[in-house]
Amino acid sequence: MSPAAERVMARADALAAVSETPDALTRVYLSAQHLQANQLVGQWMCQAGMTVWQDSVGNICGRYEGAQEGAQAVLLGSHLDTVRNAGRYDGMLGVLTAIEVVDSLHQQDIRLAQAIEIVGFCDEEGTRFGITLLGSRGLTGTWPATWLEKCDASGISVAQAMVLAGLDPARVALAARDKDDFSAYLELHIEQGPCLEQENLALGVVEAINGARRLQCRFTGEAGHAGTVPMTHRKDALASAAEWMVRIETTTRQAGGNLVATVGELQCLPGAVNVIPGEVTLSLDIRGPQDAPLDALLNALQAQAQAIATRRGLSFHAEEFYRIAATPCDVRLQALLGEAVESVQSRTLSLPSGAGHDAIAMAERWPVGMLFVRCRGGVSHHPAESVMAEDVALAIEAFRRAAIGLASTERS
Repeated sequence: MSPAAERVMARADALAAVSETPDALTRVYLSAQHLQANQLVGQWMCQAGMTVWQDSVGNICGRYEGAQEGAQAVLLGSHLDTVRNAGRYDGMLGVLTAIEVVDSLHQQDIRLAQAIEIVGFCDEEGTRFGITLLGSRGLTGTWPATWLEKCDASGISVAQAMVLAGLDPARVALAARDKDDFSAYLELHIEQGPCLEQENLALGVVEAINGARRLQCRFTGEAGHAGTVPMTHRKDALASAAEWMVRIETTTRQAGGNLVATVGELQCLPGAVNVIPGEVTLSLDIRGPQDAPLDALLNALQAQAQAIATRRGLSFHAEEFYRIAATPCDVRLQALLGEAVESVQSRTLSLPSGAGHDAIAMAERWPVGMLFVRCRGGVSHHPAESVMAEDVALAIEAFRRAAIGLASTERS
């Protein structure tokens, strides 16, 4: 194991011990454990030669100055918060790897044309207040004022939690950075999926963070006696829904393009063993790396549902309750990361991210690039989340090459 990879694995273990529960990793925004993790990461940033500060929303930030003081910077980062009963690499691996990139420069006393900054975002998961991308929204200056009023399960508002943590809710806007401060944002993250493992690759380059559409759907037919209504006279809502679910799976597979669709919730009414279901509600979640094919799939699936309902003498209704656009990664940064990956593992793989990341918010102001690291079994958001030290060593080297290559050139 390389010393850098060994250090990252040990530090991931140290951060995993900073938890509100001794038997399961949980670290949420503005908790005592969040502040303790910031302090620990800040110490590691200092050891790597960085100037360190905690910003006004609770992100821990570090800067390794360029050849000229005040130079534009390449920003590296990920998040330090977790879901409940989490794994120890989601988010944290990206921050720890970034520190190793800077440490390699510090040990050789090398200064580049651009500075390198690192951010450990305070809240990407939204576990405590139900607000996702809170840390990155602070950095981009897109934090809605209404967020201060959001409360956790104990009734403590974000504003109150900030005061308890020594932050001033009136100073949230000071976390925002000017667009000229950074030339680009790079994020390293575990894949949270099985694609790299299936390809027997340690690393891959993210092409886009999937957009998503979520709908609540309903087939309405007629309830009836299970024994007395002939099969030819039935308007069975569940049979209609079942037919559509199979079509969802088939159509999405045929569409390709890394599109995925899921029916995760299903409810039958009246829900009795001897009654034909008269109404069925079900959810539809579809995702993909490009908005146009995603919307085309959604239109096709809804048309199929309507056709099934019409043929069977039922009605169909769907209401969209969630939509987020796909976030494409910068083409130039994809190429840069791809070259770095090829240099350490001979070939690369482009793949979408089905999960959300801080890069979604960051892409609204700066070019973004993402590097994925293989995780065992594609398991994430779970204590079984695992990466191999050998993969981490390759990740550090590829990320170092990409970041240094980017920071070695002045950008305007």
